[in-house]
Amino acid sequence: MSIDELRAYGLTEMTDPEIANFLASQRVGVLALPEEGAPYLFPISYGFDGDDSLYFTYLSGSSSRKRQATDVAETASFLVFAVDTMYSWESVLLTGRLERGSESAWDDVEALLADVWRPDLFESASLSGDVELYEFRIEDRSGVKHQGLPPGLEPSET
Repeated sequence: MSIDELRAYGLTEMTDPEIANFLASQRVGVLALPEEGAPYLFPISYGFDGDDSLYFTYLSGSSSRKRQATDVAETASFLVFAVDTMYSWESVLLTGRLERGSESAWDDVEALLADVWRPDLFESASLSGDVELYEFRIEDRSGVKHQGLPPGLEPSET
């Protein structure tokens, strides 16, 4: 079904301010990088600048698939979603470009990354591995949400 068809069931498209608020309220999404055969997808935490960029930190080694795929990708997609119940959820899909951040960029985005969620395993491993900063520059954004009620609880139309 298309978004137009799903509107009859309570699906709505998010406005740009709703998308920005949603991105600011979340901390984890799924990054999709193009690869031959099938996209390479992985969950990753992010910081959002409130405008047009997300920031990721990669913990990578010398043969990091994530870093290699990122470095050759011309575009990437990023999906952020939250599900409260089957009747209340939101989803934002972003398309953009990834660029490796410079050493000087760390100071500029440190506050954005301060509250980013990371598994404890990654925190511990980052002390002994390479941590790299990447900026995801948003070129296209779309979002949908459903804030409906379970069947039988909707107001009756009389």
